Amino acid sequence: MRVTKKIKEQMLAILEDTYRGVKPALIFRNPFELLIAVILSAQCTDKRVNVTTARLFAKAPTAKDIVALGLPALEEEIRDCGLFHNKAKNIMATCVMLMQEFQGEVPADYESLLKLPGVGRKTANVVSSIAFHRPAIAVDTHVFRVANRLHLAVGETPLAVEKGLQQAIPREKWSDAHHWLIWHGRRLCKSRRPLCGDCPLNELCPSREE
Repeated sequence: MRVTKKIKEQMLAILEDTYRGVKPALIFRNPFELLIAVILSAQCTDKRVNVTTARLFAKAPTAKDIVALGLPALEEEIRDCGLFHNKAKNIMATCVMLMQEFQGEVPADYESLLKLPGVGRKTANVVSSIAFHRPAIAVDTHVFRVANRLHLAVGETPLAVEKGLQQAIPREKWSDAHHWLIWHGRRLCKSRRPLCGDCPLNELCPSREE
């Protein structure tokens, strides 16, 4: 089945109607908390991250506080998020850089975000989109899977899918569409057992028979 531009537009319209107004599942109060939460979210559920960050930010709510906390104590605070040694190392290095180069604040500039340890395109796009309200499409595992299954953007790497989605989706809807695709992946287009019978995109989906 060839997915034409018209079919992609129909898919996006259905996704918008289905997931209009959905919000990030991560709980945060400012750009710094969002940044740390997204770093912690790698291979970890948002529910678990929210438990961890609530505990962490009660003790160390700023970059300066986390640096003062020290690496061993930080590891203990985030141990239940998985990969905690590497995450703690990156978070500590990021907080040091924020203090040294950005007066303790998360930079709004995209290229500056990418310089932070542990921050790749996905994290930088999430922070740019949610914290600073700039059009961006962050490609996590859900977005990557759904985009490929629907043929909204077919690619073997997150960057290829990101570029494909940027072409398929109007720029002013990039940030919202990011959330539509995430929630669709979580609720219906699951990794192992997609709920195709419940999916509003079933008749348009080129992967429905797989």
